[in-house]
Amino acid sequence: MEKTIILQSTITCPNCGFQKEETMPTDACQYFYKCTNCETTLKPKQGDCCIFCSYGTVACPPVQSNKSCCN
Repeated sequence: MEKTIILQSTITCPNCGFQKEETMPTDACQYFYKCTNCETTLKPKQGDCCIFCSYGTVACPPVQSNKSCCN
């Protein structure tokens, strides 16, 4: 049985705490994200592959599939 991939993730800005649900791309990693509240540009934390793995409620699709992400 194949695992269902979740494409919605809620990003929490570490600067202002604003949360927004976003749809994750399935064919690319998102390295940058601009907070729509405070306009801070988020980048992945060290060791994470994308902003969803660093600041989202759900890891990106490649990580959910147990694949190496975006490398």
